[in-house]
Amino acid sequence: MSGPSLDDFVEMPDEVDDETAEQLADQASETQDMTGEVCPYPQVEAKKSIQSLDSGELLVQETDHVPSTENVPRAVGDDADARVWRSGGGLYRIFLRKR
Repeated sequence: MSGPSLDDFVEMPDEVDDETAEQLADQASETQDMTGEVCPYPQVEAKKSIQSLDSGELLVQETDHVPSTENVPRAVGDDADARVWRSGGGLYRIFLRKR
């Protein structure tokens, strides 16, 4: 018998595979390297950047701080659609497409 998982309680952004992550990275209007940074700094920088982008443009934020994969999409809220790529090696990319 298995218990509830984290996904049962937390709304996580959609995950993308390696190929999709590379394609999205090539489309980025802006890329932020947030490796080594912890919350709330990535959230603040994402919110500022999203405000400067036009509708449809893509912000990519690279991070090694796992909580950012949840906190950054939550911080931008309805301003962007979020997707996440997990490398498996401790690196993550958060894709935020401005609505």
